[in-house]
Amino acid sequence: MRRTQRKSFIDRLASSNELILLNNRGIGGSTDDGQPFDIAKLADDAAHVIEALGFEHVSLLGWSMGGFIAQAFALNYANHVDKLVLLSTDPSGIEADLASPDVWSELIDTSGTPNEQAHRLLFLLFPNDVAESFYQQFGDMVAAARAQLPVELLNRQSAAVDAWHRNGVASQLREIRVPVLVATGTDDIVIPASNALKLVNAIPGAWLAQFPHGGHAFVAQYPRALADLINSFLAVE
Repeated sequence: MRRTQRKSFIDRLASSNELILLNNRGIGGSTDDGQPFDIAKLADDAAHVIEALGFEHVSLLGWSMGGFIAQAFALNYANHVDKLVLLSTDPSGIEADLASPDVWSELIDTSGTPNEQAHRLLFLLFPNDVAESFYQQFGDMVAAARAQLPVELLNRQSAAVDAWHRNGVASQLREIRVPVLVATGTDDIVIPASNALKLVNAIPGAWLAQFPHGGHAFVAQYPRALADLINSFLAVE
């Protein structure tokens, strides 16, 4: 995401909401005990942060794997959730439509220099006709971030995602009773857009938004429109 776009998205959300930006274990300044984890454990981590900050109720936004965590949190800590925003994510288990083997292989490929990894990643996150532009403007930042990620942490994240797709919470989604917004880019090849419809069909009363020609990181293609949509959704009583 270009810095101006990220600023636009975050600032527009923050103009109407108090935001907590959470790094999962091992990311940024978050600690990591080096042990295996699953999505439920990451939801537990989020719950501990929210409790430590003294919040009784929160609305959750999760993108990609963060959407997995948000679903698990909404089910395991239902009394603490006001609303749920799920971006570029899937319902887990055999219900989920997965990326092709070629896409998944590229996604977990840690070979090459950080810049080569960044180039490969951005061409998965965005449609080909816009990916190069994002790489030119954002590639060095992505490369620097990738260089800081231990391969063994990425492997543990991959194992958690695999477990989510073997088990997950799909059979429990009808138990979610809070308002839910599901949004996707129509050209997402990492978590296909068909998963958004599956989530909407599984969660009672969920909203669906589809962004034309949006990739997995469609938030960077539609920062203002998406932020305005989320703000409107959160404002509805």
